[in-house]
Amino acid sequence: MGTTQLETVPEPKYWHLRTVLSEALDSEFSVGEILPNERDLAARFGVARATLRQALEQLELEGRLQRRRGVGTTVAPPRVGVAVGTEQHAWPGAAGDAWQPVDSTLVVPPAAVADALETGRDEAVHTVRRFRMTHGQPVAAELLHIPQTSVPDLSAIDTPSGPARARAVLRELQRLELEGQDNAVELGSARADDAKELDRLPGAPVLVVTTRFLAGGRTAALSVATYRADTCRLTFGASGGVEIHHGPEQQAS
Repeated sequence: MGTTQLETVPEPKYWHLRTVLSEALDSEFSVGEILPNERDLAARFGVARATLRQALEQLELEGRLQRRRGVGTTVAPPRVGVAVGTEQHAWPGAAGDAWQPVDSTLVVPPAAVADALETGRDEAVHTVRRFRMTHGQPVAAELLHIPQTSVPDLSAIDTPSGPARARAVLRELQRLELEGQDNAVELGSARADDAKELDRLPGAPVLVVTTRFLAGGRTAALSVATYRADTCRLTFGASGGVEIHHGPEQQAS
């Protein structure tokens, strides 16, 4: 990664620097490696630190870099892959599910969730909290809302809390015959609790994937999964489905 003279480049200096740095990330750095400090990088490329920061911010937005508190700027892991809107349907917690359960509580959900589940707005539902990791970093947090009518035999299970309770709820849910699922994807901003779990600042861009699981002609469960926007890439296939890929050549399974 040699010194590059940028003064004669017609495009913005920060954008050209972003291209040079991106090529260097592919050839000279590994996932998790810490980049030199801003002063050294700015001197190496002969640019102002403000220009360097613009380039680093762009690469962070593209998911190539991560700025971690107390660590510095590191090379980001590959974008996480998760299928959304495919023809294959499975209950949460089924074999091959990459989510890790954290806890399950019986609480009254937000009004929008109650309306989607067609439960009373004062009726408590099982809320399973799960998360996903890649390369040791959190990339997504999920709240899975399940009406008590979907898991009527759960009261007989002596598992009060924690991951064991969450797994028990998911096992009971899988007793139902899954008829289908539909998904919605939208860009949002991380709330304080999501930001904490995803190691991001509140207000950071996130991708919110909402999935309805259908059984018995009704919504048997509703998943609201929040992904770090810098870890996901959306592609729209000819079938109309939406998938998040690791990269341009590797499709999510």
